[in-house]
Amino acid sequence: MNAPIVHGGGITAAAASFGGRLEDWLDLSTGINPNPVALPEIPVRVWHRLPDRHLVETARHAARDHYRSGTILPLPVPGTQSIIQLLPRLVQPGKRVAILSPTYGEYARAFSSADFVVDAVSDIDDIGAEHGLAVVVNPNNPDGRIHAADRLEALHDRLKSGGGFLVVDEAFGDMSPETSLAPRAAGLSNLIIFRSFGKFFGLAGLRLGFAIARGDILERFEDWLGPWAVSGPALAIAGSLLNSDVSGIAGSIAERQAGLHAVLAGAGLVIAGGTPLLTLVADARAGDIYTTLCRHHILVRRFDYAPDWLRFGLAPDAADDARLAAALRSFDR
Repeated sequence: MNAPIVHGGGITAAAASFGGRLEDWLDLSTGINPNPVALPEIPVRVWHRLPDRHLVETARHAARDHYRSGTILPLPVPGTQSIIQLLPRLVQPGKRVAILSPTYGEYARAFSSADFVVDAVSDIDDIGAEHGLAVVVNPNNPDGRIHAADRLEALHDRLKSGGGFLVVDEAFGDMSPETSLAPRAAGLSNLIIFRSFGKFFGLAGLRLGFAIARGDILERFEDWLGPWAVSGPALAIAGSLLNSDVSGIAGSIAERQAGLHAVLAGAGLVIAGGTPLLTLVADARAGDIYTTLCRHHILVRRFDYAPDWLRFGLAPDAADDARLAAALRSFDR
């Protein structure tokens, strides 16, 4: 069994090592909107009963309109992590799997655990018809690389020629809808797109995502997940928020990103990439910076495979920007 991947959000472990009450820590280790949106009113019956079909259909239609997936009704899932675990079932035995890397580590772990050979490639051109499935995270986590839709469509066709699938993870795509492949999905039969709900809306605790693919693929996912995979309250919230005007949310995220970038520039740190919800910094002193921030009860994301990288999420407000700036000023250069 592969070792578990270390993700952001480990406040409990950080506090155990560096002290402090959990509520006093500033968690900048995740790529989640730090200001969760106001929840819509949820009727009591939604809490009381198993999810009725109309809740599922309302959420699917709202997701179709929000993600612009045309004739495809996206399938709600209990977090896209739940179907990453299912992807090996789609791949022909003996086929290799390609993952554009470095990226979100759970893809490689899921396929390695299922005994597939995983090729960690650095360029789309290194992926071919010999691969039974390829994964591209777009925009990428953690460096924010974006791949043009035409290039991804060409990759899809290359994989399809050998019976393979292309998975495009658009978990961080809400702030750049023009990069999404969803509007083309109905014409790409071997394409699977994952979308995250909780990151943009700041509601990661709902554990909700959507899969966009041809009908028979979504039916297989739905069958493998089993009945009532997504809770009624999560479906009701999605049906409401995906139909709302999200421009204010996008504006708030852009404002918070500008605040973070100003702090990092003031500290003399070099931005190596990122998305509006997270920023990657490259610095030879990354380990010492990480420890200094932890001593100030601020958690950022470090990477075992890139010891000079740190990933910063967004702070909720200007006061927490100032708190981060003060902690960085205390770093002994």
